[in-house]
Amino acid sequence: METITLEIDGKKVETAKGTTLLQAARKAGIDIPTLCHDDRLAPYGACRLCLVEISRNGRKRLVASCAYQAEEGLVVRTETEKIVRIRRMIVELLLAVSATGPLQALGQKYGLKESRFKGGQPKCLLCGLCVRYCAEVKKNNVTCFVGRGIERDVVFLSDLSHTLCPVCRECLPLCPSGTLYSLYLKGYNGAPEPGSNKGV
Repeated sequence: METITLEIDGKKVETAKGTTLLQAARKAGIDIPTLCHDDRLAPYGACRLCLVEISRNGRKRLVASCAYQAEEGLVVRTETEKIVRIRRMIVELLLAVSATGPLQALGQKYGLKESRFKGGQPKCLLCGLCVRYCAEVKKNNVTCFVGRGIERDVVFLSDLSHTLCPVCRECLPLCPSGTLYSLYLKGYNGAPEPGSNKGV
């Protein structure tokens, strides 16, 4: 297997050619936050929390580390002042929509107790984890995106969800906002209560 060497936060990291910057960093014990990434799924780059700064020949730019492949001799910085500022704003915007587990932890990491923005009821973050897991891992395609822009949402296709979802439900724990179960109920009104073994 061909390997390459790059520098991440001042640390020389050797990794297999074809791995992403996120994979290389985590292999080296360097944490980069994500909300839409899962090792079982293809890179998606929706949340942009995994932005890092790369530089080569004096030229710098920001890239999504979950989708950018590691390159020989690349210099990567994961916590510059600019990156922290961007991540903090992303987290604050998302906290206005949902303040559950992963987002609470990220809020604490970036010194945010609450959001300045008004978001109303908890909403889907459009991370796509459920849609992609159902399509890529389960090969069922029960969930999908509908709408565009601010009207975009995740739905369960009722004809399929009635038969496939009660015996699966593997996508539900993936949801970082905690709203997927309510969307599930819209597609399948006979869904068991959270934590129940009924239908599993």
